[in-house]
Amino acid sequence: MARSSLPAVAALAMALAIGPGLVSPSHAAEITPRLEVRTLKALPTPLPYPYDEKASAKSVDAALDAAFARARVSHKRVIVDLGGNWCSWCRLLAAVMELPEAEPFIKAHFEVVSIAVTSAEKSRDDENRQVLKRFDIKTIDGYPYLVVAEPDGRVLARSSAVTDDAHHTPQAMLDWIARFATPAHSVKTAARGREVVS
Repeated sequence: MARSSLPAVAALAMALAIGPGLVSPSHAAEITPRLEVRTLKALPTPLPYPYDEKASAKSVDAALDAAFARARVSHKRVIVDLGGNWCSWCRLLAAVMELPEAEPFIKAHFEVVSIAVTSAEKSRDDENRQVLKRFDIKTIDGYPYLVVAEPDGRVLARSSAVTDDAHHTPQAMLDWIARFATPAHSVKTAARGREVVS
């Protein structure tokens, strides 16, 4: 293979590894705000309770439908945040997403819906199971569990990685989310000469 084609091959390999519609890790780092809060212990307290644990299945479905309808108009992606208020990691992620530097970024790129799927009594996916079925989730390996989807409902990610061992700082959590920032918004950044993989 000629030397001059190696960068093109590397770019293609990276695009395939990143996945369709996702921004490259280097671009995600460029567009993600830098957070002043460096540790989870430094997050503002009290931590939020992001889930409406008394919401009926009908109101949860309506909230999801409304988020996807807004996303189709705004061309944003949808984050479906699955968890429970008993879950400290769920509350930490909610606090990160509410930080003054993070919240405008999240609102610019995503419609977010937080849905209680686990109760403190059972600590498993025992609530709003229709949501799990809607997104073809067979098992949840940890909370919070995020579904990231296109406005048309196509799922880009189903994962609890946002708070796994590699993401135990506010910045690492936000960086994980930024990988899914809407390409439409990322293209504006690309016009200023930065690389975008979509």
